[in-house]
Amino acid sequence: MIKNRKGEIIVTNENQNRLLGKLYGSAAGRCALKVLTAPAVSKTVGAFMDSSASKPLIGHFVNSCGIDTSQYIMSGINSYNDFFTRRIKSGRRPVDLNPRHLISPCDSKLTAYEIGSGSCFRIKDSFYSVADLVGSERLAERYTGGLCLIFRLEVDDYHRYCYIDSGVKSKNVFIPGELHTVNPIALEHYNIYKRNSREATVMYTENFGAVTQVEVGAMLVGRIENYHGKGYRFTKGEEKGKFLFGGSTIVLLIGKDCVQIDSDILGNSAEGYETVVKYGERIGSLPKPVTTSSADK
Repeated sequence: MIKNRKGEIIVTNENQNRLLGKLYGSAAGRCALKVLTAPAVSKTVGAFMDSSASKPLIGHFVNSCGIDTSQYIMSGINSYNDFFTRRIKSGRRPVDLNPRHLISPCDSKLTAYEIGSGSCFRIKDSFYSVADLVGSERLAERYTGGLCLIFRLEVDDYHRYCYIDSGVKSKNVFIPGELHTVNPIALEHYNIYKRNSREATVMYTENFGAVTQVEVGAMLVGRIENYHGKGYRFTKGEEKGKFLFGGSTIVLLIGKDCVQIDSDILGNSAEGYETVVKYGERIGSLPKPVTTSSADK
């Protein structure tokens, strides 16, 4: 369930949701997933999406998803992936540069959760602890009591993402995906255990402390392309990277008391709703300093 920032309930991509339900909800669909996610198949599909042979798919995708192409730079598009990673026109995604404001790194549907010692989060139909997500128990411990922000991109969203503050970054740590059956004997009832490929980066930000950003790739050929390596000094709103073909997710892990998320987003998350947010839009702010009255001194 999804709401916009005005509190209105909206519906998106029901066809995609029905397809995923069929794939995960039947033995035949789950067997198909095993084939579709094989490395050789993913590479073949990825090569096709990079080629000019995939260009005829663009028109159908635009029509089926109702994409307003007037928002985007449509020149020089020679493949499906060129279209998927299309750039938005100048001024269409203004970035809130107030240093006290936390911004969304991307166009997406956002949910916000507090991180407890045993928290698990549902991301792309799988469950992850923070340690699972980043591949490190030590790094995960930094965020107990903090916030997990999950930005879910759908296939028709803008698939480029930006830095949420200024600062300096660590190296990009790539974590391969996994897909296998938990109980292959009971064919009609077995579960799929899957972890999507992902890339984690610690960003030492000027205003929000050490924030870890995790880009989670799509199930099939959702490649992650980050532009900068260890030690790079970034600025707020600067493009950090992009996803190629496939729906994708970005996760931000933020330390305790480092940010106050906007009340509408927190309220929606508590009620089970995602909130539509845009690249560069304010989603939170630095906590207000605690003032002490003279009577308390």
